[in-house]
Amino acid sequence: MTRNGVLGGGALGLTAALRLAQRGEDVVLFEREPEPGGLAAGFHLGPSYLEKFYHHLFRSDTAAQGLIAELGLGDKLVWPRPKTSVWLGGRAYQLDSPASVLRFSPLPLLDRVRLGAATAYLKAEPNYHRLEGMTADQWLGRWMGKRAHEQVWKPQLISKFGERHEDIVMSWFWARIHMRSTSLGYLRGGFQQLYNRLVEAIEEHGGTAQFSTAVKSVTRRPDAGFLVETDSGAHEFDRVISTLPTRLTTQLVPELGDEYARKYGSVESLGAQCLILALDRPLTDIYWLSINDLDFPFMALVEHTNYMPPEDYAGRHLIYLGNYLPMDHPLFRKSEEEVLAEFLPALARINPDFSPDWVTDHWLFRAPFAQPLVTMGYPDRLPPHDTPIPNLYLANMSQVYPQDRGQNYSIAMANRLVASLPATIPPS
Repeated sequence: MTRNGVLGGGALGLTAALRLAQRGEDVVLFEREPEPGGLAAGFHLGPSYLEKFYHHLFRSDTAAQGLIAELGLGDKLVWPRPKTSVWLGGRAYQLDSPASVLRFSPLPLLDRVRLGAATAYLKAEPNYHRLEGMTADQWLGRWMGKRAHEQVWKPQLISKFGERHEDIVMSWFWARIHMRSTSLGYLRGGFQQLYNRLVEAIEEHGGTAQFSTAVKSVTRRPDAGFLVETDSGAHEFDRVISTLPTRLTTQLVPELGDEYARKYGSVESLGAQCLILALDRPLTDIYWLSINDLDFPFMALVEHTNYMPPEDYAGRHLIYLGNYLPMDHPLFRKSEEEVLAEFLPALARINPDFSPDWVTDHWLFRAPFAQPLVTMGYPDRLPPHDTPIPNLYLANMSQVYPQDRGQNYSIAMANRLVASLPATIPPS
């Protein structure tokens, strides 16, 4: 029986471990955090789980929908159509349908038509390779028009990617438009249910998942296979799949070599930060509010309980205030109270009635390597799943290109990778 070690307990690692276990192979998964789910993990809040970082599905996310149904959670998957808007010039404008584009008063009518037409083209265009030779900044300015780009898209590129906003490849932006739907899928009660159920299914098929376990190194054994050293002991495997960031994988497996690390470990990523607020009343009637006024301290306000009912969270009204930032950004070094003091005054700009005494609780979460910088030439910097070391495989979020990070693409990648692996490993 082939012995498999899987590094990382997010959507990708858990799905890969399940598929291997379903084939009758021995599998042990290692995750340094105490719970499964990675960036989609949640925490108990009232009768439900709430994700540490906001999540939802699109209608095109068929791999995630299939896994949810397979694990018996399909009856909990709901598809509301919440309101999506942008904050521009001191007010919110709904911008989530052709009709709302035509009503978008900051632009003259002709520019609104052009914005809608270019968006429709991206929805219809099946071949993202046609867009790899141009940056998003260049393409949007040319085809959507300068005014539309300056008002709608450029502020969002700047707030997300900072100084690198002019370098983002257009194929990345294509995926954000092409794959999205107006109705959004959510696992009522929280996506943590999916990850808990994945662990149960792995164990039902004879696999093992070890949490609060950090991998220290991966080395090849003299005879065959690998030795995975963790902070709780050593394990021998015939095959190892790392779902960790490429840079971290090269540190754990120095035998991959300096050339491999230079070529593939250079993909830059931003960290994620979310301040979650529990309020005693609603702040807005909007689910997703992109902040296009660049003097705000956060790039998005996601009012989760305009999507899921407050009753799911014991009556709390829940808001995410999110940022993607370089991992050396000062906000990553500030305490929760300092971040709270910096963010709360901005809420009164969105709702003048807001008072800090509306806040009944708050939580701050941070994660490194959360958003790859998908700059020009990005596809050439992505490693294949096969590494120079036989039976060592790499599969992580950076490789979902041209799609953005997301549960669905990780699940789909795990399905493809395991389907491509031989059931038995011939002796070396």
